[in-house]
Amino acid sequence: MVGHLVTVATCSLNQWVLDWEGNLQRIIESIRIAKEAGARLRVGPELEICGYSCLDHFHELDVYSHSLEMLRRLLLDESTHGILLDVGLPILHRNLRYNCRVICLDGKILLIRPKMWLANDGNYREMRHFTPWMRPRETELFHLPKSLAEVQGETHVLFGDAVISTPETAFGAETCEELFTPKAPHIDMALDGVEIITNSSGSHFTLRKLDTRLQLIMEATRKSGGIYLYANQQGCDGERLYFDGCAMIIVNGDVVAQGSQFSLNDVEVVTATVDLEEVRSYRAPISRGMQAAASTAKYQRIQTPFELSLEDDDADVSRRPSPPIQPRIHSVEEEIALCGGCYLWDYLRRSGTAGYLVPLSGGIDSCATAVIVYSMCRIVMRAIEEGNQQVIEDVKRIAKYNGEGVLPKTPQELCNQVFTTIYMGMKKQSSRETRQRARDLADAIGSYHVNLDIDDVYEAQKNLITATTSFEPKFKVEGGTNQENLTLQCLQARIRMVTAYEFGQILPTARGRPGGGSLLVLGSANVGESLRGYLTKYDCSSADINPIGSIDKADLKRFIAWAETNFDLPCLHDFLTAVPTAELEPITQNYVQSDEADMGMTYQELTIFGRLRKLNKLGPFAMFQRLVHDWSVDREQVPGDDAPFYTPAQVAEKVKAFYHYYAINRHKMTTLTPALHCNDYSPDDNRFDLRPFLYPSFWKSWSFKRIDMELAKIEKKRAAKK
Repeated sequence: MVGHLVTVATCSLNQWVLDWEGNLQRIIESIRIAKEAGARLRVGPELEICGYSCLDHFHELDVYSHSLEMLRRLLLDESTHGILLDVGLPILHRNLRYNCRVICLDGKILLIRPKMWLANDGNYREMRHFTPWMRPRETELFHLPKSLAEVQGETHVLFGDAVISTPETAFGAETCEELFTPKAPHIDMALDGVEIITNSSGSHFTLRKLDTRLQLIMEATRKSGGIYLYANQQGCDGERLYFDGCAMIIVNGDVVAQGSQFSLNDVEVVTATVDLEEVRSYRAPISRGMQAAASTAKYQRIQTPFELSLEDDDADVSRRPSPPIQPRIHSVEEEIALCGGCYLWDYLRRSGTAGYLVPLSGGIDSCATAVIVYSMCRIVMRAIEEGNQQVIEDVKRIAKYNGEGVLPKTPQELCNQVFTTIYMGMKKQSSRETRQRARDLADAIGSYHVNLDIDDVYEAQKNLITATTSFEPKFKVEGGTNQENLTLQCLQARIRMVTAYEFGQILPTARGRPGGGSLLVLGSANVGESLRGYLTKYDCSSADINPIGSIDKADLKRFIAWAETNFDLPCLHDFLTAVPTAELEPITQNYVQSDEADMGMTYQELTIFGRLRKLNKLGPFAMFQRLVHDWSVDREQVPGDDAPFYTPAQVAEKVKAFYHYYAINRHKMTTLTPALHCNDYSPDDNRFDLRPFLYPSFWKSWSFKRIDMELAKIEKKRAAKK
């Protein structure tokens, strides 16, 4: 007799690219926790030994040799014995680079399973670095290097697509992207009697993504039954992505265990006790049985006498299968607060710098960046209260103003030590209201605040133009040309960037921080402004990192409204009601600069343009064809329809204006500050949105001519109806 109750473990690990010994330590710690919980099977994230985001380091042979060296240390560590392990690392086999899972037990390798379907969309570039295994359900021999052969006691192990058979069940592995393919490996595995399936992922965060991921993972076993273990990386591993953990265990389509999506824990292990008999009962329907019997997709089974379920354990009546739970999904506002906060803490502690600096304008974008930093401080203080030793050590190392080893007691106190806000005003352009809003926010969150004016620097630079050219540029409201107006606006904006970095470098020393150090400058350009190019190249949008660079204005407003209540920051109300303005032109009795007026389109429209351009893959003509219906002034409005009402001619004008400004400003995307990736229509040219930055004039393009031709047809038909 064999048992049928099995305790399994999955995990989320905060790995860091090329942190070989640190990554190994976190893997071993996850195994220790899994064993303490009684687990007999442990699965970890994708490429956990080297870190997922190695990118072009995957071309370097060091990555492969060091990965195997760490695997050898893992196999030799007897504390990792007595449990079946599924570990991720890159492997070089017959001159081909593979993204692999290594299944091992008691210091011996049972199988090396290469990934078959590689992720190669959006931020993923796996086909640039790896070769997919192209022979489903086939294996061959992998020649072990001498150091591993000595541990294995053999020179070769199986390499390919196979499954592991224990006395009571069988388990197989699939990796990240394979789950999301139309014909995922788990389908054939399930039909071939595999009851436990592991998935090791390097799945990054985007807003509202978790629900989609959950549905796909649950669907993996809802149709054909089974136990599904999902592991994922968590945190910032050295790139602009945040990996949002959320390790899960699913039985027959029901979630029975779920880890945190956002956490400062470097190691988080999720365990559950599952009943193999429930899988067998779930798979009883005849239609499923006929498909399984007819299936020709048969897997090689690698036999091991290791039991996942001990017969004696079934006699322990205190054990029971883990019951289904309701999956936990955060709101968009919570996602911004938690993802941004966790990412910024990882980035800060791993960068070795003294803190962050944000130029505050008194507007909602820089306000949102500051509140995300405050959210980071709240998360860190909560981790300190929970006794997170890694966080405590990091805080002692970073926050030194009160003396070495002294921990702050409140988020505001921590904020004052690691966060500087700076308001850089101009006497004619800056309003009393924006200056006060910046000061009020700094007081509320506890940041070290600098309030200064840049008039002297601005006048010196402006006078340089006049002295050199004998020409004095003027603002538009003073009678100047558009070029003069832009020159003077950009001059102020670039002075602010230089000033921000100047203070970021010297403030820790000026404030007496032991060891000095420098501050990382945070940017505050939102995704819509970047897409439209409504920013000055090398102004305060140029920074070290931008936590809101792929978040749209509507979501930022939702976040600030949420934070006003949940963070008890009543001063945020004034930011929500203020008109967005760059304050780069003089304020007069009859004129106050407005962002939306300057852009010629609303932030809501920018979001729609961005989504249609990237997610729907629409060019100018196709976008016009779509929006002329969606925004039609002739349409019948239905509940939930908040789209604008425009005539076909107005829609054509809007689409043309968007693509015109998008094209002439695309060069700004090549120097865009790296932004935390939160949306799938980010215009990030460096990693995500690869396009030219020198375009022909759209006004003369065939696309615009086709819009005019289509508009003429539409107007003719509308006129006939009247």
